[in-house]
Amino acid sequence: MTETTFISGADGNEVFQAKYIPRQKGPISVDHPSMKAYISTFPSLGQVTQIERHTTVFTALLEVDESRASDKWQMSLWHSDGNEWREVPMDPLQKPSAQPTSLQHQSNHFGSALKRLYFTTPLAIHLPTSFTIKFRGSPDQSWKWVRDHQGTQDGIVMLKTVTSQDAISSSLGDYVEGLNPDLKARNYRSQSPGTTIWSVEASIEAAVGEKSTIKDITFGLPWGKGKFSRWFALIRIWSPWLAPRQGKTTFELDKDAVMCSFLSVTGKHLVLMGISGVGDVMTLFANDNDGNVVLRVRNDSSEDATSRVLVGLGDDFESANAAVMYHARDIVAAGQTASGEQQKELAALKDGDTSTKLWAENWYDGLTYCTWNALGQRLTEDKIVEAVEVLKENNINVTNFIIDDNWQAIDYRGHGQFQHGWNEFEAERTAFPNGLKSVVSKIRERQPSIQHVAVWHAILGYWGGLSPDGKLAKTYKTIEVVREDAERRNLPLGGKMTVVDKEDVSKFYDDFYRFLTSCGVDAVKTDAQFMLDTFVSAKARRDLIPTYLDAWTVSTLRHFSVKAISCMSQTPQILFHSQLPQNKPPLLVRNSDDFFPEIPTSHPWHIFTNAHNALFTQHLNLIPDWDMFQTVHDYSGFHAAARCVSGGPIYITDVPGQHDLNLISQMTGPTPKGKTVIFRPSVVGKSLDQYIGYDDDQLLLVGTYHGAAVTGTGIIGVFNVSQRPLTELIPISKFPGVVEAQYYIVRAHSSGLITKPLQVVDASSLVHISLGIRGYDILSSYPLRGFVDEMKNETTWLANLGLIGKMAGAAAIVDNRITKLENGKIVIDTNLKALGILGIYISTLPKISWKDTTIIMILGKVIPVHTVTISKSDEHVLEIDVEAAWKELDLESGWSNEVEVKIYLSPSH
Repeated sequence: MTETTFISGADGNEVFQAKYIPRQKGPISVDHPSMKAYISTFPSLGQVTQIERHTTVFTALLEVDESRASDKWQMSLWHSDGNEWREVPMDPLQKPSAQPTSLQHQSNHFGSALKRLYFTTPLAIHLPTSFTIKFRGSPDQSWKWVRDHQGTQDGIVMLKTVTSQDAISSSLGDYVEGLNPDLKARNYRSQSPGTTIWSVEASIEAAVGEKSTIKDITFGLPWGKGKFSRWFALIRIWSPWLAPRQGKTTFELDKDAVMCSFLSVTGKHLVLMGISGVGDVMTLFANDNDGNVVLRVRNDSSEDATSRVLVGLGDDFESANAAVMYHARDIVAAGQTASGEQQKELAALKDGDTSTKLWAENWYDGLTYCTWNALGQRLTEDKIVEAVEVLKENNINVTNFIIDDNWQAIDYRGHGQFQHGWNEFEAERTAFPNGLKSVVSKIRERQPSIQHVAVWHAILGYWGGLSPDGKLAKTYKTIEVVREDAERRNLPLGGKMTVVDKEDVSKFYDDFYRFLTSCGVDAVKTDAQFMLDTFVSAKARRDLIPTYLDAWTVSTLRHFSVKAISCMSQTPQILFHSQLPQNKPPLLVRNSDDFFPEIPTSHPWHIFTNAHNALFTQHLNLIPDWDMFQTVHDYSGFHAAARCVSGGPIYITDVPGQHDLNLISQMTGPTPKGKTVIFRPSVVGKSLDQYIGYDDDQLLLVGTYHGAAVTGTGIIGVFNVSQRPLTELIPISKFPGVVEAQYYIVRAHSSGLITKPLQVVDASSLVHISLGIRGYDILSSYPLRGFVDEMKNETTWLANLGLIGKMAGAAAIVDNRITKLENGKIVIDTNLKALGILGIYISTLPKISWKDTTIIMILGKVIPVHTVTISKSDEHVLEIDVEAAWKELDLESGWSNEVEVKIYLSPSH
């Protein structure tokens, strides 16, 4: 028999959950931030003045073999607020309407048929409270403790405070145990509501000749030993990339970190972030043997300098994180090194014109094809042209086409690509005998849907810079630099390389990009940007890092507008110097290490890493790129769902002819003008549980949002990144953008099933989800609009679901207006960015004859009745096949690339 136990609760403000599940990797602590309750406050005083007991409703789920579902199961909750443990019996929750809702078709990932049994009890809490549960199959059987039966630790309910600025001490030493007295800390009023911030400074001596000064400075321990329950950090997993780390009571890093956060046992968050890229100083975090935070500072300047760390304090992670990022923007802006002319040009290019906005729409939201994994690393003109023709044959209308690495003329000297240097601008003459211009022309001729063609290049030219004897090295002033070894995969990075010197960098990029433009190329993917951070020489670093970054930024905007991808650029200097400032349009920036199709374990880690990196990159001036993937692959749906909730672009790298057209259809749709677009939510997708570790065997929740505040749609991508089946209860309060007073429905992409109307204040507003290995789903929460029919004394609840059958179909909505006319008719006016099946939730639909009560029009024409049906998944959903109606009515888009659908509903009939 297998029992899987969960415990959840709601206090009228926020729902929390914990779970007890069979484990394979040792005990788990469940004191994560989704398990918390509000303590009472007095709004008139704006601060906590008294802690009162607050009744919280606990709900527990026991999954048992179906053959034993009729047994007299019992469950009991044990709890302690630091004193003795007390027992509270839990009552069976048998009324279906009070139970959590399942949005999945009945399936079992655990190997046998299971039945879900729910138990509940209220509990008054006023302090952080530890808890566990015990259960038994009948009154005459022995009790089983969950912690013993399934190898778990006790859970903890953490109190979340709502604290005013006046209640916060201005002394950082009150929040950091053993704060180094040599550090200078200054308190600032934060730009993020409900938070405060400190800027902490440390002196660092000048570089000595060519040797940078590197210094470790003890910082202290946030909250103090035993006073924090979880920590989260983003480390430099190797030079180009960031990756998450999580831990519990001991702070311990395996690599230097760019930021870290600590959750106190009282539910508050301290976020630490080091400033890099200003004044040739880089500030990272490490730890000492006692678990204290240590500043690891590098000074490349020829003068003494200052290292800065920002510390944000808040009642939730997102607010404290925003506080340090907003303050960092001001520091970076004040230390900008770009020339006056460059600053003026950036300002002129920032807003752009009509053509710039059209390019941006295509570039960000068009489906993209990349050659890297698809065509291998020996590109030829024939391979590329064949790939384009196969895409056309399969009716895959990509908008952007990226010619990745191995098109350039390189010298193949040394051992491996990191030693190879670039010879000339023209493509490799054997593989591309007709030149780059010829292959680009053929791409555009063979597939007219392709609007933009991009080529790959490294920021220094190629992985090994320039060929010392090549045409380029003879054309521009060069310098020889020495690289340090890479930390990953024993890549032979170390050694000398030839690069364009400071004086000629801008000319080098302008000449190259003019050549590309002459060939029909109108976009670039600039890779290997981390190479700038591998220079050993302090002088080379301070001369070349800002020079290359500024020159590349200006030159890409000058020649390609926003059509550039920054790759392998998560080095601290680039993050702050180039990606944080808001003085230019956002670029696409790779958000994590690569997609590795042949390494099975890399795929869940790839999604986990991107979701957590986004906690940092969401505040940068960029659109996060979660990298390409293949639609025919064991993890293809997993990757596709992740890209759809990422808020970034979607690239496929399918081997020609190996395409999952159904999966591509779930990610994309055709516009009225025949383009293929993706559905990109208006908010960046990110992890909703920053303190939950990769090996904690919990579902990864990636949250995003689309639309205006309150009236938009909260979306959660749910991914099983573990190596065994998992089940959880997800509260409606977990969805981004939800508000307490509003009613919502939640729809699952996988099944099309929809919940009953839910409210945050309702303890039963929980969604049950169970996923097997490689399992995923996308849940969307839609706010309901209610219209009262006084004649019937009935309320009609409405929600616009967007394009159903699409993973992020709500993001197809450009504009949505629901109004009631004086004659009592309700008008649902929707602008969509693509054709497809529009879903409208109507609570009274089962009771009315929709054919008699609705008129549906596109561009002023009534659509054919047979293009409208009631959903087979839910009887409350009206499905309007806008694509079929558009074709049948033979409509033309005119000037607009959107389609407007008007629905007139007469609920009284």
